[in-house]
Amino acid sequence: MRTRLAIVAVFALIAALVPLAGEPYYTKLAARMAIFALAAVSLDLIVGYAGLVSFGHAAFFGLGCYAAGVLPLFGIQSALVILPVAVLAAALVGLLTGAVSLRASGLYFIFITLAFAQMVFYIAQGMRPLSGDDGFRLPAPTTLGGLRLTDPNTLLYFMLALLALATWVSWRITQSRFGHVIQAGRDNPMKLAAIGLSPYPYRLALYTYACALAGLAGAAYANLTEFVAPATMSWVLSGELLFMVILGAVGTLTGAIIGAVVFVGLEQILSAYTEYWLFPLGIILMLRVLLWPSSK
Repeated sequence: MRTRLAIVAVFALIAALVPLAGEPYYTKLAARMAIFALAAVSLDLIVGYAGLVSFGHAAFFGLGCYAAGVLPLFGIQSALVILPVAVLAAALVGLLTGAVSLRASGLYFIFITLAFAQMVFYIAQGMRPLSGDDGFRLPAPTTLGGLRLTDPNTLLYFMLALLALATWVSWRITQSRFGHVIQAGRDNPMKLAAIGLSPYPYRLALYTYACALAGLAGAAYANLTEFVAPATMSWVLSGELLFMVILGAVGTLTGAIIGAVVFVGLEQILSAYTEYWLFPLGIILMLRVLLWPSSK
C-alpha cells in the first residue's frame, strides 16, 4: 500500500511540474492520464471492492461528455452547473440500471451491464441533431470562474485536485462500516445474509457513486478533446478501463491510478511504432497477471 501510494505521489509531482516545460502536448497527456485515473478509480470500486465485473462503465463516462457538450448549446458554461449535471445524469442512469443489473452476478452481471451500455450508445448514435455517430465539436469550454477547462494547464491542475479528493473520499468509504459490508458481500454473501444484512442496497449505493465519478471524468474529457461522440460510450472504452484496473491492482484505488497512467503512457509510446499497439499491451497484461497475480 505504501509503495503504491509513493508511486502515485511521484506521478502527481511530475504531472504538476509538466506545465513548466511549456509543451502543451505533454500537459494534455498528463491531463488525459488524470482523467482516466479518475474513471479507473470509479470502476475499481465496483470491480475490486464489490467483486462485480462491469463491462458498461463507459456509458456513464460518455454521459458526462454529453453533459459538457450539450449544456453550452443552451448558453450554460459554468462548471458549477455542468459538472453537477454530469454527475447527476450518470448517477441517475447508474441507479436505474444498477437496480436491475445488481440482481444478477457473475457472467450475467457482465452481460447486463454491457447490454445497458450498448442501449445508451445506440441512443447517442441515433441523435441526428447532435450529428449522430460523427459526434460534434464542443460548442464552448466549461468555465470555472475566469478559467477555461479547455486550457491544458487549468484542466491538469483541476483534475489533479479532483483526483486526489475523489480518491480520498473513495478510500474513506471503503474503510467505513458501509465499505466493510460491501467487501463482506464480495467475500462471503451467505454469511452476510446469515446475520440479517442484504448486500443489494449497499452495492446499489456504491454503484451509483462510482457511476457519478465516471460522469465527472467524462465531463473533463470533453474539455480535453473539445469533441463529443458516442465512441466515449463504447464497449471498447469499457474494456480499456477494465484493463487499467487489472494492470494496476484490483481493489486498491491507488493501483487503478497507476494502471491508468501506465496504460495511457504505453498507448502513446507503442502507437508511435505500430498501429497494432494493443497486441504488445495485451502481452504486458498477461505477464502482469501471471507474475503478480495478487491484487493486494
